[in-house]
Amino acid sequence: MKKLYYILAFTAFGLNLFGQKTIDQKVSELLSKMTLEEKVGQLVQYSGFEYATGPQNSNSANVLNEIKQGKVGSMLNVAGAEETRKFQELALKSRLRIPLLFGQDVIHGYRTTFPVNIGQAASWDLGLIEKSERIAATEASAYGIHWTFAPMVDIARDPRWGRVMEGSGEDTYLGTQIGLARVRGFQGKGLGNLDAIMACAKHFAAYGAAVGGRDYNSVDMSLRQLNETYLPPFKAVAEAGVATFMNSFNDINGIPATANKYILRDLLKGKWNYKGFVVSDWGSIGEMVPHGYAKDNKEAAEKAILAGSDMDMESRAYMAELPKLVQEGKVDPKFIDDAVRRILIKKFEMGLFDDPYRFSNEKRQKEQLNNQENRKFGREFGSKSIVLLKNQNNILPLSRSTKTIALIGPFGKETSANHGFWSIAFKDDNQRIITQFDGIKNQLDKNSTLLYAKGANVDDQDKSMFAEAVETAKKADVVIMTLGEGHAMSGEAKSRSNIHFSGVQEDLLKEIAKTGKPIVLMINAGRPLVFDWAADNIPAILYTWWLGTEAGNSIADVLFGTVNPGGKLPMTFPRTEGQVPVYYNHYNTGRPAKNNTDRNYVSAYIDLDNDPKFPFGFGLSYTQFKYSDMNLSSTNLKGNQTLTISVNIANTGKYDGEEVVQLYIRDLFGKVVRPVKELKGFQKVFIKKGENKTLNFTLTPENLKFYDDELNYDWEGGEFDIMIGTDSQNVQTKRINWSK
Repeated sequence: MKKLYYILAFTAFGLNLFGQKTIDQKVSELLSKMTLEEKVGQLVQYSGFEYATGPQNSNSANVLNEIKQGKVGSMLNVAGAEETRKFQELALKSRLRIPLLFGQDVIHGYRTTFPVNIGQAASWDLGLIEKSERIAATEASAYGIHWTFAPMVDIARDPRWGRVMEGSGEDTYLGTQIGLARVRGFQGKGLGNLDAIMACAKHFAAYGAAVGGRDYNSVDMSLRQLNETYLPPFKAVAEAGVATFMNSFNDINGIPATANKYILRDLLKGKWNYKGFVVSDWGSIGEMVPHGYAKDNKEAAEKAILAGSDMDMESRAYMAELPKLVQEGKVDPKFIDDAVRRILIKKFEMGLFDDPYRFSNEKRQKEQLNNQENRKFGREFGSKSIVLLKNQNNILPLSRSTKTIALIGPFGKETSANHGFWSIAFKDDNQRIITQFDGIKNQLDKNSTLLYAKGANVDDQDKSMFAEAVETAKKADVVIMTLGEGHAMSGEAKSRSNIHFSGVQEDLLKEIAKTGKPIVLMINAGRPLVFDWAADNIPAILYTWWLGTEAGNSIADVLFGTVNPGGKLPMTFPRTEGQVPVYYNHYNTGRPAKNNTDRNYVSAYIDLDNDPKFPFGFGLSYTQFKYSDMNLSSTNLKGNQTLTISVNIANTGKYDGEEVVQLYIRDLFGKVVRPVKELKGFQKVFIKKGENKTLNFTLTPENLKFYDDELNYDWEGGEFDIMIGTDSQNVQTKRINWSK
């Protein structure tokens, strides 16, 4: 009893069993010593001076001086053990010696790059995705980075939006699972470990629904749609302990997200009880002035801090205006203290007060300079992100002993472009990145020949290289065409109204097709493209995205069958831009089309088939999988029972392979209309040729919940269709009744 008394006594005085202060107590003590200007300084983030992801305002001399005065809390775009140490030394010259946080856009790898994020999502492999972020965190932290501005968990249904390359596609369930995997990878065993960096859930919220697929544009939607489709990934990662959130640039129903009290104070910090901090996107506080929501930076700063935005990235609004707003009584100091507390807690959790230089270690940096195990993993990940869209007459896989292969297209000998957008540039990129040409050449037999012709540029009307490309194709037994969009044509500020092949690439493809040679088309892109002619006329098509450092090897592994492609599309591919937005989990309408060509007074276009070119979840294999024996544990359930669904998958082809088995449901009747399908589970399974496996899925009432028009989140009894299939269109269906 005495022992318990002493424990309680220590706790009452705020001490743990070893007499050490808790982080909360250390933060409170530090806050009590800080002036108002020093507190506001912790809310300020500036960019380094070499690389920027927005309009660059930094004046280097002024910034360096402000760091020494304790008026800067964080820097982004400062990297490397030596560079971060120099900036940290400046911060430790300030009165209270509060260390800086260093942030960086570590989006799909750091020193070793992996497929662009939409390509990673195509793997449907949560283990690989988590491991890629584990590697990215290990490499980035070795270069002095504490914090990444990832993962992007925006749900996106419009491929015209350039930032689809940075996310996980159109589906809320898949996007949530991938977001959780990324946070686990970045933050590892917990903040404070030297190989863990702070993750950042962005963009909060609904940025993927920007009108017209245009970056920075408005979002106007019901709160029901917001809560049901766009917020679940954010809620899930908040509950999983993601360290930070980032605001989105868009307004939501007329109120910029940066000052949107509903999503920041009421939901995130209120209902969800989130303890991390929120950073603005680049300049988004100041941008509320052109939004027409604030008359000047002073009013913008007031609205942002009151709504719950904690850190100002490059707006220069907080430092200039918050002290005056507090002195004028327009901002209660408690809002400043809350924001500072959240930021200081993370600095303590990262161990920066114990050793501000613990991440600035040149020895660790050298160890990650060219980590061969990381590259080996990158090669595997790249190959498993490729999606086989067509393989007429089983052209693929190619034989390594093919006498002559021609590689034609603007991407065949690209190096740094294989990174894709949102990558960290290194001076030796041209030497260390594996080109498609080299990857293929290295796997051909010694008596085989690989020819190359560029054929066309990515984005102009120059056809002068066509003749050489045609002559090269005529010499080959097989032609591999490598077309698509340039690596910098997808990403932030890279929205496109036309998502066909750019320039004269399709014309080049048609000219090569006239030779009669068998063609394998590889499409390099960071988004779904429209390529109807190719889809209808070219016998074999691989969607290769942008695959990273080991791109050439990953591609060759699939071309020659070392790896059997098992990727599936995380976004629907439209027939034309006029079909956008098109997504699998739409509502049925009161006049649904009866079939693909039904256009008579139904919800359809009179000049276009109703289905997409390639559906969500689609992807072929070099082998064939047969689904059979779909069984349900019951067709009549009540209350909180669990439904078990089983299905047999047989590999009936000639190759071992992986299949992504997808579970969908449909709630047939509800108090609000429900989608025609909703993904509720998936399993990626490896099956050897000639073998079969039985997979089991479970559903509970939790999987049936939805938001009604009053934002009540619950389920209701009734009839449900349960669907299992290889993609969102090709499914087996059984109906059940589930009463409350």
